[in-house]
This record gives sequence, structure tokens and C-alpha cells, in this order.
Amino acid sequence: MVLTKRKLAHIVFESNDKASKTFDLVLLLLIFGSIIIAILDSVSELHLKYGKIFYILELSFTFLFTLEYILRIWLTTKTLKYVTSFYGIVDLLAILPMYLSFFIIHSQSLSVIRALRLLRVIRILKLGRYLSEANFLRESLKASAAKIQIFLFSVLTIVLIMGTLMFVIEGPENGYTSIPVGMYWAIVTLTTVGFGDITPQTPVGQFLASLIMLMGYAIIAVPTGIVSSEIARRKNLDYFDQLKSCTYCGFDRLEPNDKFCRKCGQKTD
Repeated sequence: MVLTKRKLAHIVFESNDKASKTFDLVLLLLIFGSIIIAILDSVSELHLKYGKIFYILELSFTFLFTLEYILRIWLTTKTLKYVTSFYGIVDLLAILPMYLSFFIIHSQSLSVIRALRLLRVIRILKLGRYLSEANFLRESLKASAAKIQIFLFSVLTIVLIMGTLMFVIEGPENGYTSIPVGMYWAIVTLTTVGFGDITPQTPVGQFLASLIMLMGYAIIAVPTGIVSSEIARRKNLDYFDQLKSCTYCGFDRLEPNDKFCRKCGQKTD
């Protein structure tokens, strides 16, 4: 059977028949293979022993992905929209590391960014129903953006003040050589990471560090609470939007599945 451009575009961009599903599954296997090769090649012992084989395989994967990218550009009727879309950018980034490796050493390791292409599995495995939940979460985060920005600004202010105080209190002799170093210590302490590369030595500095540690536990919970409250608010709005009213008594708390009014007992429409 001769493949026309239209049929080929259907195979490449859709996943509702055997041919298109086969194409997507082969593509996923190639992506998995390229990621595994990039990971194995980063192990020095394996690189010394199989480096040439890994390099040839990586060139092969890049060649195939390049052909696929060019094919998608040729087949699509909206070239600019595809090239600037999320998947279009990811497809381009999937092939760039190998070409950059000709000029920048070890940049081919960045080919693991191809893992983002595995997001196509959502389309292949018909997981699109979960996209609505992802959109709900995204909208909740977007609605909380202003509050989170104010929160981050407050945190940065605290970090600046605490970092400066530690620079004044501890000084260069205890590792706090500048205000930026003090701010770095404040961020590490406030987030309860605690690398321990810089530690306060004076009693005043240790007392201040204790305050920042206690403050950190409270601060970490703030953005979670902001987003959680927004999610709860949106769910409540969605719930009340689905409610209906009784045409007999006017009771307005009937759920969509209610066949009889909870107040007067009349059959609902």
C-alpha cells in the first residue's frame, strides 16, 4: 500500500489505529534505549570498555530522532505552531545534545532530556482522562501565584536580614566571608537542609541559627497551605455549580443524581 502524506501524518501524529500505535511504541522504545545508553555511558568503567559502541548507538539514535523531527515538520500543516509547542521544543532538545558534543565536551549526556518525550505515553495509553486533573492542579497553582510571590518575597527578605546578621556576628574568621555567603547559609538553614559546610561558632550566632531552624518548619508549610486552600475552594465551587433546585419548593441543594427533592419529596426534572 502506498502511503500518502495524509496517511503518514495520521500515523505520526495520531494513535487510534494499529499503524500509529506501532509507530509510537517503537518511538518509545528508541527513547528508552537512548536514555539507558546515556546513563551507562556516564559510568567511567563502562565508558572505557564500551565507549565506542555507546557513541555509535548514540549517533544512530540521534540520526533517527532527527529524521523523525524533520518528518513531523514536513507533515504538519502548522509548522510554526508545532516547532514552538511544548512537544516541538522537547523534540528539538532531544537531538541538540549530540550535535553540541562536537563543540562542547560531555554535552551528549544531556540527551537524557529525551525522557520528557515519554510524556507521549499519556496519549498512547489513553491516559488523557488524567489531564483534566493536571489542568485543575495547574489552574490552582496559577490562582495561588500572587500569594506565593508575596511569600517568596518575604522569605528573601528574611534571608537577606539573617544572612547580613550572621556576617556581622560571625565574621570571615568563622567562614562568613560576605553577605552572599551569609545568605547562602540562611537559605540552607531555613530550608532545613543543613549541609554543615558553614556553621556558627559564637553563642549569639548559634541562638540566631536556632531561631531560623524553628522558623524554617513554619515557612515550609505555608506554600502547601496556600495551594491546598485554593484547591479546596475550587472543588467547592465545582460542587455548588453542579447543584440544582427543586421546581416545587425551591430547595437549592439537590445533587445531579437526586431523583426526588430531599425537602418536599417531589420528583425532580
